Amino acid sequence: MAVSISILGAGSWGTALAMLAARNGCQTLLWGHNQEHVRRLQYDRENQRYLPHFAFPENLQVTADLSEAAAFSSLLLISVPSHAFKETLLSLKPLVNSQVKIAWATKGFDPENGLLLNQIVAQIFSAQTASAVLSGPTFAKEVAANLPTAMTIAATDLEFASQLASAFSGSRFRSYTSTDIIGVQVGGAIKNVLAIAAGIADGLGFGANTRAALITRGLTEIIRLGTQLGGKQETFMGLAGLGDLILTCTDNQSRNRRLGLALGQGKNRQQATQEIGQEIEGVSAARETYLLAQKYNIEMPITEQTYKVLYENLDPRLAVQNLLTREQKSEH
Repeated sequence: MAVSISILGAGSWGTALAMLAARNGCQTLLWGHNQEHVRRLQYDRENQRYLPHFAFPENLQVTADLSEAAAFSSLLLISVPSHAFKETLLSLKPLVNSQVKIAWATKGFDPENGLLLNQIVAQIFSAQTASAVLSGPTFAKEVAANLPTAMTIAATDLEFASQLASAFSGSRFRSYTSTDIIGVQVGGAIKNVLAIAAGIADGLGFGANTRAALITRGLTEIIRLGTQLGGKQETFMGLAGLGDLILTCTDNQSRNRRLGLALGQGKNRQQATQEIGQEIEGVSAARETYLLAQKYNIEMPITEQTYKVLYENLDPRLAVQNLLTREQKSEH
């Protein structure tokens, strides 16, 4: 009997995951909140807005009815922007029973209070609700194109992680399982902040040396905060940490990196965001990460300077200068 899964969020990543699950034999229902967008998906049988030229498998259906998505499967995968995550859960709550399993591919913190998304799930449903997060170095377009890819699936229990890994594994896609749900979430959120920083450096015309230093020292910042929050250091050296960090800092498919490039080239945040035209998770993540660093008194200089560029209009060149003129110290 084929596994069924409902995927909530018809942007590029939600669509790519829905296509992947359907290709792997799952009966898949993709939900989108915008009725006109959903009608186009149903008519075109592809997502021309976010993932053009990739046809939907026959066993992938689309709906704008959230109650239909909730009834279709007890396994729900949420792929909406972090600012819409809590609202989506609240809308789902009256539509599902206590046996529901909730996974998410959303990367970021809750923008209201900086909580990790598993904490939001526990608040709205319960601490016993089966929960999982999918993360790692995965661009939607390459997954849709069936290019070789790997990611990490962390769940509250390995059985749930294994169930998801089966749904999202194929001849060209490999899923690794983990129980470090905190570490996987932290890595996925903060790497977007560092991708903005890397983009700024490249936009200013700095070279590969600068980018490599930013990635390496940025990983140190992820580990500092991530272990404070309860994540495991080895997680940050894996796909959901270092792997995702390298991806988003070095390739222009990353919206966060493209924002940084624009800022480094002299554009303002509003202008750059409008040109990109899609959600840029690193903007809100920069604020939440900065506030968490302040709360726990953790040194995160790259995050701090990125925050100041985004929210205090600090000149990007001055931000780089601030990093380079910090007091000399041992690397470790």
